[in-house]
Amino acid sequence: MPKAVWLLIIGMFINTTGNSFLWPLHTIYMHDYLGQSLTTAGLVLMLNAGTGVIGNLLGGYLFDRIGGYKSIIFGILLSMLSLAALTVWHDWPEYIWLVAILGFSGGIIFPSMYAMVGNVWPEGGRRAFNSIYLAQNLGVAIGPALAGWVADNNINNIFVANLFAYVFFLVIAGVFYKNMSIVSNHQASVLGEKKKIKKMAPIYAMMIVTFGYMLTWIIYVQWTSTISTYVLDLGITLRQYSLLWTVNGALILLAQPLIKPIINKLEHKIKTQMVLGLVIFMISFVVVAFAENYTMFVVAMVILTFGEMFVWPAVPTLASQLAPKGKEGFYQGIVNSMATIGRMIGPFIGGVLVEAYGTPAMILILASLIIISIITSLLYDIPLKKEAALNE
Repeated sequence: MPKAVWLLIIGMFINTTGNSFLWPLHTIYMHDYLGQSLTTAGLVLMLNAGTGVIGNLLGGYLFDRIGGYKSIIFGILLSMLSLAALTVWHDWPEYIWLVAILGFSGGIIFPSMYAMVGNVWPEGGRRAFNSIYLAQNLGVAIGPALAGWVADNNINNIFVANLFAYVFFLVIAGVFYKNMSIVSNHQASVLGEKKKIKKMAPIYAMMIVTFGYMLTWIIYVQWTSTISTYVLDLGITLRQYSLLWTVNGALILLAQPLIKPIINKLEHKIKTQMVLGLVIFMISFVVVAFAENYTMFVVAMVILTFGEMFVWPAVPTLASQLAPKGKEGFYQGIVNSMATIGRMIGPFIGGVLVEAYGTPAMILILASLIIISIITSLLYDIPLKKEAALNE
């Protein structure tokens, strides 16, 4: 891989590790330390995700307008400002607004990271986005473990630790990312053209496939919401549940050699790759619906992990392929926004279905949504084919 890709991988790892100091402890902090109800904590996290959607769209727009370097620096500085404030003011209601700003600023960074890796290594294809995906998951695996150690003496230390992570990220981005914005100068000139882009087929195709992507996230996020409480109700310990995510993170890294031959065969068959991953996804949730012991949950997590290794990197890869020149950031912003929307509304939808039908039925109902995701993955290119036919 090019040196620039490695620098982006390091930056994504540091960014995600820092963020992972906070996200597992948000609910615990608001409930146990600030005395808020779980419902209130859930609304705050929904606000955090909602501002993240806005940040994703703005981040993609800024990438196309001013380049990835300036967009990332802006997102980092805004995150540092909110975290610096959190180290001083972490009471109620200041916590609400600062966490909302964090969601917004973090959202600005992610589309630029994905768009930049596609620009600096266009011939890398799926491998470029898979490298960022791996760095992100490594950060998610390590961050919560470090957060527990950092918060052991004083939970307020997690804000300081996250701030230092962003300082480190700022140094790397400030020193090494500036020269990666060369492509964006051309993008800015394309956007500055007065001639309007009339071809709408790529954006229609993107919206179709990311709608299915959002549905996939709605059910995936049940693992951190409804399924987590269901696991505990079955007598499985919190430590055992946490170990499931260790299995997830470790398998994503260790299983790469196993899936590489399949990925190589599907390198130019991204539609097949997505459908294969979604079918594996569905199988994993069917296993969860009938799981009654810890072993079955481990099996379900292993199956789920293989599914996500096919799906998660495929969607930003497709976005990079569909994006017209000068719109790479915008398309990556759509991908991240749709995932964030899924994470935002998923716990609420799951909670309503659990109360109405119980957890196993809820899982099967939501798993059926993956059928829609499969359909969108198969049919997303219809607008492209219609446009091609009209141009013949």
